[in-house]
Amino acid sequence: MKTFDTIDELRAWVGGEKRRGLSVAFVPTMGALHGGHRACIEKAAELGDVVVVSIFVNPTQFGPGEDLDKYPATLDKDLELCRNLGVAAVFVPETREMYTTNQNVWVEVEGLTSPLCGRSRPGHFRGVATVVAKLFNIVAPDTAVFGQKDAQQAVVINEMVTRLNLPVRVALAPTIREPDGLALSSRNGYLGDADRQRAASIYQALLAGRDAISRGDRTAKTIIEAVQTRLATGGIDDVEYVELVTADTLEPIDRVEGRVLLGVAVRIGTTRLIDNVVLTVAADGGVTEAMLF
Repeated sequence: MKTFDTIDELRAWVGGEKRRGLSVAFVPTMGALHGGHRACIEKAAELGDVVVVSIFVNPTQFGPGEDLDKYPATLDKDLELCRNLGVAAVFVPETREMYTTNQNVWVEVEGLTSPLCGRSRPGHFRGVATVVAKLFNIVAPDTAVFGQKDAQQAVVINEMVTRLNLPVRVALAPTIREPDGLALSSRNGYLGDADRQRAASIYQALLAGRDAISRGDRTAKTIIEAVQTRLATGGIDDVEYVELVTADTLEPIDRVEGRVLLGVAVRIGTTRLIDNVVLTVAADGGVTEAMLF
């Protein structure tokens, strides 16, 4: 496995692989790798001849007072995981390598960045879209794999690729969960024992919403209330949002039909956690969990 910390060296290596006729699948990460990242890397291995992983904590997607300074760093373990999974190359740039001068060019994806997390994290998705565009230009992947847990991010990146005609296929890996349903996240490590127990209620609340739809409820307001009630009974009272939106455009809905995304953001102690389920509601009333795309 190769490890690169400069853009020029990585580009030269990727160019050599492509001249050999090999396709490149890319997994961008911020490190602190876990089972969700493993799923993305394994998906990438299915879709490309060589897998490239980036590990870069992108400062431009963190707002004032967010956890940039304490974001977990486990580089040695991350590299070992990548090596064990057969990753061909890991890109580990310093901030000055990615942002060599004052950044005055940004990628804005309008509309899709306004709902859900966009309301409380202004500028977050601008930072995400910009760094991913930079990474796509550096790595030149044929395919890039993201996790469905960060559903809004995935929709935003797919829209960026489509609207800017970038020659990258965006693929998704499913959300990976602990046995009690908590979605794997690098931020789970912030949770103490009591908070960790409460965090299991996030997925249980999403299931309460799914079950309400399965019973025939199609009114978004009452489904959202079912989710909120389950969060409260689980001891989670700092709820940033519970929203039902269309799965493709993230537009709010009054009635559930077709493919929808039920998303949640909460704070448990000082830790902000997000989760979601994507549901397909069939004409016959059947409800199944689905992928975004």
